[in-house]
Amino acid sequence: MGLLNSVSFQRLQAGLDAANIRQNVLANNVANADTPNFKRSDVAFESLLRQQESGIQASLDAKVTDSRHFKFGTGTSLPGPAVSMDATTSMNNNGNNVDMDREMALSAENQLRYNSYVQQINSQITMMRTVIEGR
Repeated sequence: MGLLNSVSFQRLQAGLDAANIRQNVLANNVANADTPNFKRSDVAFESLLRQQESGIQASLDAKVTDSRHFKFGTGTSLPGPAVSMDATTSMNNNGNNVDMDREMALSAENQLRYNSYVQQINSQITMMRTVIEGR
């Protein structure tokens, strides 16, 4: 097992990936704010991770690429970010449901979340480097 293969490091890496996808989705929402009948999208990752950790989702199944593979739950695999579209609401008369204030607030929150993930990863790498170098 490599130094960077710990569960916490993998969760932080998955969080960075989710924040990156979320930023792209938010940018797409903002870019289409005036497009008639455009429906905004959102990314769920942290809620899926919380469900897995709290036991609501007991274990995740292993990836099966062939029908002859054994199917089993690993319990250690991480959920991926899920993009969903909100087609139930409408903010404007043209059927669009993008609220610019909300999108900007979500973008700022996502930036803070991304920065905290990067800071945690840097902290873990610094601790590993200190242990390896012996200082």
